[in-house]
This record gives sequence, structure tokens and C-alpha cells, in this order.
Amino acid sequence: MWRIGLFGSSMVAAVGVCIAASGAGISGRQAATASAGQVAAPPAVAKPIEPPAPFVPEGFTAIFNGRDLTGWHISTTNHHGTTPAYRVMHGVIVGTQNPFGQGGILLTDRKYKNLELYVEVKPDYGCDSGLFFRSSEAGEAYQVTMDYLPGGGMGGIYGERLTGVGGRGNARGAGRGAAATTPPVPPAIPPPPPVVGGIPLGSTTPQGTAAWMKAWKREDWNVVRVRFVGEVPHITVWINDQQITDFTDTANHAARGITEGPIAIQVHGGNRWVPGGLWRWRTIAVKELPADAK
Repeated sequence: MWRIGLFGSSMVAAVGVCIAASGAGISGRQAATASAGQVAAPPAVAKPIEPPAPFVPEGFTAIFNGRDLTGWHISTTNHHGTTPAYRVMHGVIVGTQNPFGQGGILLTDRKYKNLELYVEVKPDYGCDSGLFFRSSEAGEAYQVTMDYLPGGGMGGIYGERLTGVGGRGNARGAGRGAAATTPPVPPAIPPPPPVVGGIPLGSTTPQGTAAWMKAWKREDWNVVRVRFVGEVPHITVWINDQQITDFTDTANHAARGITEGPIAIQVHGGNRWVPGGLWRWRTIAVKELPADAK
């Protein structure tokens, strides 16, 4: 019994010596590492990429803050739909149909009369949008067309559910930019390839005579500037600093004769969109002009 106890005590003592020696070794290594200036740093965590500060032209005030949709709201009565798919991502408003086929408009909370609008846009081909001025809550408005799809036009003027804009019909149900009473005429020859920003698909050669086709940059950011003034609206449109439109209406055809209203951006409803397609807006800024501006 005495031998066993002695042997057990010897084992415990030996284990204790080993642990102490091991601890001394670890402590020694840590001290050596610390003295060599090689203290292990915690794992690095990647910082989020900050979007670049938006460019705002001198004299303009940004109406989109680059972070959220403060100052804007989605129409609950627009005939294109009430898509909730307006989101802010990396300093950009992104819009799409959701569900597919349902569009809508995003309106400013404020109303404007005479102004210049500066906006940078980048759409996917096949998606129809527009810039609305003196809009009603439902989206009855003067529209600068942003129809980036086959047969579409950029920078033209259209009366969204208005009658008589520019002397045209523009009645409810009319095709965009066409009088309601004019039936479509079948082409006598096959149509040309679809044009994207003045460049037919599959080609690198600009075609077409429309001014916007020469100014537009495919798959890139484009600057659109609109000057909208007068009780009888006078509307001028530039794309990438090239004047596209200089339009004066024959009378004030705004809904119920209003002379001020929200600005809105559109996601067109129906079949004027492609699955997964997006419109993008950034640096939306306004310069308010005097009441007597012409």
C-alpha cells in the first residue's frame, strides 16, 4: 500500500513538473513574440465601399439624398401600377416592375412650378420610363419620354393622360406619342433592326436621324437636363449637353389647369419592360426659377 501511494505521488509530481515546464515554454514563446513586435492582430474586416459623392451643378439643390427615399413617395393610384420596387442601392435609385407587368411612379413630396431638373440615368435596354412634370398624384402630367426600347424615343414630350398636348390627341388609351384616332399602318418593307441609342443591335455604327441617338451613350450613365417654365409650358430638353427638344405647348393642358405639381420618375407597366430589367437614377437636382420665367 505504501509503495502504491508513493508511486502515485511520484506520478502526480512528475505531471505537475511537465505542466509547469510546458507553461513556461508557452509563456517564453509569447514573450519572445511580443518582444519581436509580432503580436497577432485580429482578423481584418472589409469596410463597405462608399458611393462617390454625387455631382450637383452649381445653383442646383439635390432632391435625392443618396441614402433613402426621404422626400419621395409611391403613387397608390397610378394606372401603371403601384410597384413597391423602388429601392436605393449604393447611392442610386433602382426601379423595376414588381410583379412583372406592374409599374408605377415615384413622386416628390414637394410641388414645383418653374424649374430646371438635372438627373443622371442608366437604363437597361427594353425598359420604358419617363420624367413627369406638374404631375397629379395619379400621374396625369407633362412627360419627357425616356422610352429605351425598340421604336421608343428619348427626350420627346408627351401628355400622360392629358388631352391636346402640342395639339395632338393624347387621349386616354392612346399609344405613346401618337394620336388616338390614327390606326397603325403595316410597313411595306421589313423594319430595320432595333436601335439602341442610335446603334442597331449587333452593330457599332450609329444610325437614325433623331438627335438623341447621336447623344446617347449605351450601357453608361447619361445626363438629362430639363427646363420647364411658363403657365403655358415651354419645355427644353438636353441629353449629355446636346439639345434634343425645344417645345412650347398651345395652351396649359395640365390636369385641372394646375401650374405646379410634383416631379415623378416612372416604371412603365404592361409589356414595355423586359424581365429583370432595371432603370437607375442618381444625382437628381433642381434649380427653381422665378415665377415669370419664360
